[in-house]
Amino acid sequence: MHTLPPGAEDPSGVDALLSALPKVELHLHLLGAAPPATVAALARRSPPCDVPTDTASVRDYFSFTDFAHFIEVYTAVNALVTSGDDVGGLVAGLGADLAGRAVRYAEVTVTPLSHLRSGTGPAELAHALARGRDLVAERHGVTVNWIFDASGDDGPQGALDTVDWVLRYRPEGTVGFGLGGPEAGAPRALFREAFDRARANGLHSVPHAGETTTAEEVWDAVRLLGAERVGHGIRAADDPDLVGYLAEHGIPLEVCPTSNLRTGAVPSLALHPLPELLEAGVPVVLGSDDPAMFDTDLDREYRLCRELWGLPAPRILDLAETGVRAAFCGESLRKAMLDDIARLRGEFGGAGVSDLSPPPGAERS
Repeated sequence: MHTLPPGAEDPSGVDALLSALPKVELHLHLLGAAPPATVAALARRSPPCDVPTDTASVRDYFSFTDFAHFIEVYTAVNALVTSGDDVGGLVAGLGADLAGRAVRYAEVTVTPLSHLRSGTGPAELAHALARGRDLVAERHGVTVNWIFDASGDDGPQGALDTVDWVLRYRPEGTVGFGLGGPEAGAPRALFREAFDRARANGLHSVPHAGETTTAEEVWDAVRLLGAERVGHGIRAADDPDLVGYLAEHGIPLEVCPTSNLRTGAVPSLALHPLPELLEAGVPVVLGSDDPAMFDTDLDREYRLCRELWGLPAPRILDLAETGVRAAFCGESLRKAMLDDIARLRGEFGGAGVSDLSPPPGAERS
């Protein structure tokens, strides 16, 4: 695929577009958004551990050999967050970052059991999240809602314990229940009881599936866990029947290209299945996943769609609109963002685009 050479003029005006685009972040982990300087500061005030205590070394520490190594590092960083004040600080820092990138709405994933095990009290955690959410809205005008997830390596009981915590404390802005962590050895089918209970109590179902395993796990997420969106889900591209099902039923995939590269879920971005998913009509929502750990942000994910896969401004607007329509936000906020996207279509060209094949001259490498 042709890419824009460094310094070349961007004929689609994507930089200007991204600065004006009302974006949503629907696949974003609170811990993974903590910048290296914050992680280094947490490490300095903690007992000696493997996490470096200076910012440059933390950046090097965030170099992953594979998905298992990523989980190992993520777990070590999580152990540094030991109080409600720590959690609140992460939320406040994230809010400032989101506002700086014109993100108006975010669904932030938090793994309660991991924080409880690191020393934060159950009520303390809920209070810190609620207080942080209010602060972000007041200071930055960004609406943050919560997705609480279980980690696959905690097994079905860990998922049930997570649901128990959510239903007891349910911080303001709670919208969904998810499933993250390692997929290998944690088939989605094992977690059906927890998802049934969460859904029965009004939580949206948003499990990860098909990130590092197979399309069959995406099928199970949809059929057994009632997934309304699927985290990652890129292995769906291996199964034409599944691709057709997702497109027909409008089930979005939360696709995080840089994350997939950094964890080894794909060998290269040139081989990422995002273009094929778009061409097949699967709703795709861009996410940054763990942006600080992967040295990315939502703007960069959008730029990849332009520079690597050749999507022009109207199709980037389609991606943004898909995210807004897939969000579990209030209808007034949704309408405001959709109205702004419609205005941007007039400025940057093009009505809604149904043909999402790459534009002429944008052949894949």
